[in-house]
Formats: sequence, C-alpha cells, structure tokens
Amino acid sequence: MYEFFFRTVLRRIDPERAHHLAVVVIRAIPALGLTRLVRRFTRPDPALAVDALGLHFESPFGMAAGFDKDARSIRGLWALGFGHVEIGTVTAIAQEGNPKPRLFRLVDDRAVINRMGFNNGGAVAAASRVARERRRAQRPIIGANIGKSRVVAVEDAVVDYRESARLLAPVADYLAVNVSSPNTPGLRGLQDEALLRPLLSAVLDEAGETPVLVKIAPDLDDSAIDAVCQLAIELGLAGIIATNTTISRDGLLTGNAAVLAAGAGGLSGAPLRARSLEVLRRVRASVPDDFCVIAVGGVDTADDAAERLDAGATLVQGYTAFLYRGPLWARQVTHGLAARGR
Repeated sequence: MYEFFFRTVLRRIDPERAHHLAVVVIRAIPALGLTRLVRRFTRPDPALAVDALGLHFESPFGMAAGFDKDARSIRGLWALGFGHVEIGTVTAIAQEGNPKPRLFRLVDDRAVINRMGFNNGGAVAAASRVARERRRAQRPIIGANIGKSRVVAVEDAVVDYRESARLLAPVADYLAVNVSSPNTPGLRGLQDEALLRPLLSAVLDEAGETPVLVKIAPDLDDSAIDAVCQLAIELGLAGIIATNTTISRDGLLTGNAAVLAAGAGGLSGAPLRARSLEVLRRVRASVPDDFCVIAVGGVDTADDAAERLDAGATLVQGYTAFLYRGPLWARQVTHGLAARGR
C-alpha cells in the first residue's frame, strides 16, 4: 500500500515538503496517545537486544542522523520500531541551512541527494527536548550528532563543537561528532588528523562519561580511514560511525541530466551500499573487538542489516530507505533480523 501511495502521491510532492508531512504524522502518534498501540505491532523481538556503549539497545537497528534534526520525533520513531534515534546534526548556533531546493530524489536508484546544510534550531533547544525525552521510563537510546555552525570559521571549530558537546552530553546517551558532511564548507577537512585530534579531545573533555563516536565519510582513502581509527583508539573514543553520505556519483541508474540538475550535495541510499560496507570492514579490521562500530549507508532491507552485522557492525542505522519503504520499515528490518536468528 505504501509503495502505491509513494508512486502516485509522494513522489509528486517536493521531497523536503514530503519529509515535513511525514514528520507531522510521526509526531501525531504520541500526541494522540497511540504510542503503546503502535508499539504492540512494531516492538522488536527481545532476542535482538544489544549491549553497547554501556547502554542497552532493544535492537541493533536505529534511525540515523538527518531525519530528526531538532529532536522533535524521538518518541514517534521509537513507536515505529527504531531501537535508537540519533538526532541532529545539531550546531551550537541555530541556522536555516542552505537555500532551497536542497533535497532531491533519485527514484530509480532508491537514493537521495541532499545539501541541507545542518538546518536546525541550535543546541540549546535540542538539549531541552532530549532532556524531556530522557526522563521517560520507556524510550529509545538517544544519540546526539553535533556539527560545525556555518558562521564559525574552521579555525574556530573546536570552540564551536565544545559548546554543542557541553549542552548535549549531559542529556544524550551518546554523542556523534560529524566531521564528514559535504554540505558545510571546510567540514570534511576536519577529518585530517592534525585538525581532528584537538577537536575530538575538546568534545571528550566536555562529554565526561557520555560515550563519544566520530562519523566518517565514505570518500576517505584507506590510509585516512586507518588514521582516524588509530586516533579514535588513542584518544579513548567509544566508537566510529561508518559512513556519512558520498560526493561520488558513480554507477547511478538515474540519467546524467537529472543528476546534474540536482547539483552538489551528499548522495545516500542504495548506491552507497557497497562502499559503506567496504569502509565498515576496513574500520572493523583496524579497531579492537569491543570497539563500537555503527554501520550506516545503503541499508534498505533486513538482508542489508544482517550483512553489516556479519561484517562486524555493532549497530546499524538507516534513513534514506524510510522514504521509499514507509512507516513500517523498521518493523520489516527487525522482524527480518529476528527471522534470521540475529
């Protein structure tokens, strides 16, 4: 039914507007008191529970950063079956993001190009909402993904990230440091060891006991991936998230004219699957067995999620496939994992 609705209605609507409509529906679940009812249908099998980062995840499958930028949909996403929700990317300073249009579907590829630019209401507002959700007895694990404010120069990024960490570490279950989005000028350069070391050290100082992970790009070469892994281990990070969106446009089914018309931005969805899996395997081989590795990028089906777990992922995240599979997507993935004995 959802596939028919997507083909006949949603794909005719501007992608960002369609996203906002979806958010309205998701937020309506708890607002109308339907959380428990929906959860009866979507609750993951208890056998899927994972202990990681000193936390208990009711399943390995969660919603990646980018969907719930302002921490407004946490409870609704939990109702739909996600074991954890990573909010953000949040910046210390509220910002509108890049000019519209900035979100484009590549339907033939089950992919999306975005250049949103970290549009969000800022860390103060997000921290307040996360704190409210953390007080609930039943809730998902909540991660907070933090990035650089656009108006802040790269040379001042450490102070900017420190402020976001100061506000969000006390209320989030874990922090994810985003230095890999292609949509903020200069951000990916922060993956260079000389810049990344002081940045991560500052976030760790503010985080205290809150686990800190770093999210990396799929476009790094092997030596750069290895360097980030070694730095993460040396500094005492809790994990690595592999991967963010890609700037590559290789191997797409969508016509070149449509891809060029969409323009710059990060590509996510099915075309990212192979490269994201390669990076995951590289990371897993470079870190200790008990180091948390979260796999994201091109995850669509239960088979995809199982493939990531088999490759050594501790947890798995998705986002883009939600646009194509609809509100029962998390249930489909977790029920599929349970059927495979995962």
